[in-house]
Amino acid sequence: MFTRTESFREFIRFYPMVSIIVAIHLVLYLLTVFPIFPNYWFFENFSGVNLYIMEGEFWRLITPTFMHSGFAHMLFNSFSLVLFGPALERMLGSGRFLFIYLLSGLIANVATLLLEPLTYTHVGSSGAIFGLFGYYIAIIIFRKHMLSKQNSQIILTLCVVSLIMTFLQPNINITAHLFGLLGGFLLGAIPYYNKKDLSDSIKSTANWAGNRKKSISFQSPLKVFIWAAIIIVAILGFFSQR
Repeated sequence: MFTRTESFREFIRFYPMVSIIVAIHLVLYLLTVFPIFPNYWFFENFSGVNLYIMEGEFWRLITPTFMHSGFAHMLFNSFSLVLFGPALERMLGSGRFLFIYLLSGLIANVATLLLEPLTYTHVGSSGAIFGLFGYYIAIIIFRKHMLSKQNSQIILTLCVVSLIMTFLQPNINITAHLFGLLGGFLLGAIPYYNKKDLSDSIKSTANWAGNRKKSISFQSPLKVFIWAAIIIVAILGFFSQR
């Protein structure tokens, strides 16, 4: 599901929206680094600046989703999209996938506008990508037949790791990550909400947690210490960002 075996042409044909978004990432990055272009103009006009949005430049609620602060930033987000986007695009269809992606990014940027200072400036597609994670989680809870147990575990594990890294890395828009995740989850959950499915998922999670609790006594003290350290560092990272 998350292993890419297609050729370049096949990838573009099978996943047109993912391909277009990645191409926009690359083009905008090149426009900001090649000296033949007005590099700063793109950052000045497309980045998310809360003050300018409040003054009426509402396109800045969308354009930051396609801008990046450097090659590594662009490459990591594009790679994440290539890894996790195709499966969801095939499940939802290209049009609906684009809607979920853009709306998740919009929710993340609106939350940034409301919760961060007016001087706050941001770029990056992480909010929209976290929205894809949120949508996957909604599928796992309400439409679990669409994903295998193995793929569900992969998604949940990567989501947890990504959330932890959100609080540990500097210069991260934590608000966008969290609300992008929440927005994607709600977009996936609301149309398919079912009380029984939610109850079953909670029971399954509780059973899994109970089994893990029983088995923890058999874990080595070193493993327990490492996991405790990760949790503590994540909490400290959260408070250090506030």
